[in-house]
Amino acid sequence: MIKLQVIGNLGKDCITNSVNGKSVINFNVAHTEKYKDATGQQKDKTVWVECAYWTDRTAVAPYLKKGTQVYVEGTPEVRSYTKNDGTFGTSLTLRVSNVQLLGSRADQSGGYEQPSGSSAGVPVAAGGDEGESDLPF
Repeated sequence: MIKLQVIGNLGKDCITNSVNGKSVINFNVAHTEKYKDATGQQKDKTVWVECAYWTDRTAVAPYLKKGTQVYVEGTPEVRSYTKNDGTFGTSLTLRVSNVQLLGSRADQSGGYEQPSGSSAGVPVAAGGDEGESDLPF
C-alpha cells in the first residue's frame, strides 16, 4: 500500500458533487518547499495535489475554502494526459481517506475559522469509506 500525506493550503474553494449516489468533495492543495540551488540562491518549489474525498460526511465542505491550511492523507494516483500543444503531462491526484483543518491565512492563531451560520464541532473528517459513526460529519 502506498500512502501520501500532504500539508498545504487550498488553492480555491472545494466543490461538492454527487456521482452515482455517492458524494465527492474535490479540492486542490499546494505544498511549497524552500531550497537552495547549486548557486546558493533561495528557490521555492510548489507541488499541486488534486484531491478527491469520497464521503457521505460533507459537513467539512464549508471549511474547505481558498487559503485554508489542511493535512490530507490517502492513496495517490498519477495520471498522464496529452496537452493542447501535443506534449505529455502528468498530474498527481489523491484519493483522500483523512482530512484535518489546520488553519487559514485569515486566522494566524493556528486554529480554523468557523463559517458564518455554522455551529459544527471539531473540524476533522476521517475514514470516509469506513463508516465511523462517532464523528459529527
